[in-house]
Amino acid sequence: MQASRNPNLELERSAQRAPEAPGVYLFREKSGKIIYVGKAKNLKKRVLSYFKSSNGLSPKTAMMMSRAKSLEYMLTSTEKEAFILESNLVKKHLPRYNIVLRDDKQYPCLRLDIQNPYPRLVIVRKIKKDGALYFGPYSSANSVRSTMKLIDRIFHLRKCKGLSLPKRTRPCLNYQLGRCLGVCVNEVSDPTYREIVEQVKLFLEGRNQELTNKLEHDMVAASDSLNFERAAKIRDQIRALERVMERQNVVSTRLEDRDVIAMAEKEGSFLILILFVRKGYLTGSGDYQIKQENAGSSEVMEAFIKQYYSRESFIPGEILVSRPIEDHESITEWISELAGKRVRIRCPVRGEKRKLVMMALKNARELLIREDKARTKPLGEVIRDSLRLHRIPRVIEGIDISNIQGDLAVGAVVSFVDGRANKKGYRNYRIRGVKGVDDYGMIAELARRRLSKADLPDLFLVDGGKGHLNAVKKMIHRFSPGDPPEVVALAKPGGKDRSERIYLPNRKNPVLLNPDHPALLFFMRVRDEAHRRAILYYRTLSKRGFKESVLDETPGLGPRKKKQILRYFGGLDKLIDAEIEDLVKVPGIGPSLAQRIYESVTMKGEKNY
Repeated sequence: MQASRNPNLELERSAQRAPEAPGVYLFREKSGKIIYVGKAKNLKKRVLSYFKSSNGLSPKTAMMMSRAKSLEYMLTSTEKEAFILESNLVKKHLPRYNIVLRDDKQYPCLRLDIQNPYPRLVIVRKIKKDGALYFGPYSSANSVRSTMKLIDRIFHLRKCKGLSLPKRTRPCLNYQLGRCLGVCVNEVSDPTYREIVEQVKLFLEGRNQELTNKLEHDMVAASDSLNFERAAKIRDQIRALERVMERQNVVSTRLEDRDVIAMAEKEGSFLILILFVRKGYLTGSGDYQIKQENAGSSEVMEAFIKQYYSRESFIPGEILVSRPIEDHESITEWISELAGKRVRIRCPVRGEKRKLVMMALKNARELLIREDKARTKPLGEVIRDSLRLHRIPRVIEGIDISNIQGDLAVGAVVSFVDGRANKKGYRNYRIRGVKGVDDYGMIAELARRRLSKADLPDLFLVDGGKGHLNAVKKMIHRFSPGDPPEVVALAKPGGKDRSERIYLPNRKNPVLLNPDHPALLFFMRVRDEAHRRAILYYRTLSKRGFKESVLDETPGLGPRKKKQILRYFGGLDKLIDAEIEDLVKVPGIGPSLAQRIYESVTMKGEKNY
């Protein structure tokens, strides 16, 4: 009896041919799709390790090898180059059996361009090697804005945008409020402005005691020279700094920058918490959730560190981890090269650093428990608790409008009950009471007409920002005063900030939920469905209007020739795509008339589409 052919024999032969050099290897499945990307100091030794008996492989690796049908490898000059290539390929292909850090959030930082004669502070989410100073990262946009407001009150850097000073005849409102020196119109010497820049630098570096001592010296000097107004201003600065120092959480006696990374795990779900320690102060934290069945904790920790620090972001001089990583030496060398300085990765077992790691680990475990509870909780309860609503919103309706420059405005309402689409509750509306471009007026009319009907929802979700929210809120107060439905608005991200914003009535700042939060994901689904419905209704009406009027608006085109043209092209849909050369082929249509027909079709198409 003939022995059955080993399906992995060709794969093993490919591994035998691999060179003993650093590089990256790729496993592909039958369709050619990449299912795993790895790097190695010695490619041959590494890939041959996959061909042990199945008992010697982890369940995840054994499953991956059962699907792998081909092996490729790419040579690199050094192991560090292999790290970079592996990271780029994982980001590009998102292989099924790699641990992928899918949450690509960039924490905000503050940038101070000291090369500019009059530098200003700006919020950025990407650090570049451009000679500027970067401070952070901060745990959220709210925390970095709070820091900016505090600096505005204590120090007087310019606020005007742009690299150079704007040309003004009088200073802006910040000068009137005493938050800017007004360098755009006032003559301020370089040493004076540089002194303020140095103060801001000390503050953001956490060297507040040093800054306070310096200010106290300046206050005494101003008082001795009888400049009591300046002395009073410096006194106010010192008091503000002292209040800040009281609130700060000192976690280290050494004024060092550190990242503290701890990982909690439960049934294939990993939560990694990173604490940002800057100059001995805990400035913020970030968390990442990774789901990978049958993955080892060391493998997850290593994958996180490689992917997180491969981005262009601030890398501190020391990284503390709750679990050791396998390729410690090579990863440390690679990260040090990325940072442009020596970086130490340590898994401490005692002392102050161990306490920091255990604090991070405790928080990671508690956060993972909360995430698990949130996943098992009914969606309505999650929404109520996340937004602090008065009731559980079982019935949620999304509302949206669609128009082009106010032309042919329409609205749509979509209904969801207990998280499921309720197609019977879908409605289309023609907006008739608003003329011109007035989105707020249109959304208000849509809300008013919906509120005039029975069976109101528990919650309206409006596609838009605070203006749209307030327009709907006014209609609810006017037409549903008894037991009114609640209302929130979901604003699409714009510019460089990619976070969705949820606006609530009587709240100034939006609610920012994690990108994978179940309430946010559901709201996005409702918003997108309302938008799709409104767009579809608009296109249906505009296309109907197009078909009815396009040939009627062409001068010199009578009923007989209209029928002739439609018969020749087989309908208006093909006429829309016709060129002048196609039109002149119709019997009885000359170049002049063909030009007029083409212009009518084009102008009408642009108006409606």
